[in-house]
Amino acid sequence: MMKTFATVAVATILLSSAASAADLGAPRTSVAAAIAAPSFSWTGFYGGFSAGLGLANTNLRALSGGALPGSATAPVFGLQLGYNHQINSLVLGVEADAFLFRASRFFDQGPTRTRWQTSWDASIRARLGYAVDRTLLYVTGGVSFADMRIFAANNGVIPVGGDERQTRVGWTVGAGVEHAFTPNWTGRIAYQYANYGSRTLFGIPGVRLDTHKVTVGVNYLFSTGPSAVVARY
Repeated sequence: MMKTFATVAVATILLSSAASAADLGAPRTSVAAAIAAPSFSWTGFYGGFSAGLGLANTNLRALSGGALPGSATAPVFGLQLGYNHQINSLVLGVEADAFLFRASRFFDQGPTRTRWQTSWDASIRARLGYAVDRTLLYVTGGVSFADMRIFAANNGVIPVGGDERQTRVGWTVGAGVEHAFTPNWTGRIAYQYANYGSRTLFGIPGVRLDTHKVTVGVNYLFSTGPSAVVARY
């Protein structure tokens, strides 16, 4: 009996040793990396289209004794192109835009109509924003450009009495909110104010011009949009 028991014990020990040796020779399977949810990135170039309403203000009513209206509203349509660079939640960028902005007012004096108008404006601006994943809140400011014209015409058609056009340079500030609806398409709402100071125009000294614009727009991001964040354990 003791001999049989000893034989079984020795066999059990040998089998356990063989199993352990087999385990030591088997390759270990690596633990898969844990991949977090994609984090949206605003970094990259973008371009798009905007439209809205603009208001052009002058002091021509005061300078003309009340004859020539000093403010006018008009629809605006334009394009924008820019670049963003995101550092954590901070987004730094630069943007250029150009708009059709035909604000116009006039007064009639007999057969002669005197008109002032703008036709376009543009700007080059820096942007500073704060990103909450796919939503970007930003402020902006820079240099702006616009044209202004005053002319007199017989029956509003045949020029009489002069025609003068200026390209003005001023400063602009604004703010907006932009949201990415897909990895590459965003929509935004923006406000922008521009001031062009005062200049002599059409023989009238001290003609002032400033503008307000409220626009909605869409942009296409040329970057890949989201970037996956990988954490290994």
